[in-house]
Amino acid sequence: MNEACSRIFHHLEWVAGSVGEITSYLKAEDFDYRPDPEKRSLGELLSHIALICEADARISDEATEKEMTDYYLTSKINSPEEMRAALRANLEGLQQRYEGYTETELSETTTSWWGTTDTRLGWLVQILTHIAHHRGQLHSMLVRMGKDPAVHLFE
Repeated sequence: MNEACSRIFHHLEWVAGSVGEITSYLKAEDFDYRPDPEKRSLGELLSHIALICEADARISDEATEKEMTDYYLTSKINSPEEMRAALRANLEGLQQRYEGYTETELSETTTSWWGTTDTRLGWLVQILTHIAHHRGQLHSMLVRMGKDPAVHLFE
């Protein structure tokens, strides 16, 4: 794996580890908490975070909107333990995928079903920012619940 990918995966590991720490404070009954009726519940947010590595990799492989809808419908997370296991497994799968890419493949561009085009390396950066963004939402949601996890969000 090239150096840029190695550094990005270092940060992905950090983010995933901090999400794991944050979710260690939760119980399955916390999943129903919804701070805003128009936004995701805690459980929906955790499910989304757990699936980002795999889902975004599929998007970068040009999965269709229907394929992505089907993936999300069949990939439900029901507890903090399931969330942590899915996040870990999906991150490991993403890393294995990127370990197999050549420099040429990392430079190839692909296009999402909604029209965003990026290189495979660029998609990896987007995956990192995507998961870090939702980790921030998770942290804020827990603070609003009165469950400040007191977890460092940056190295």
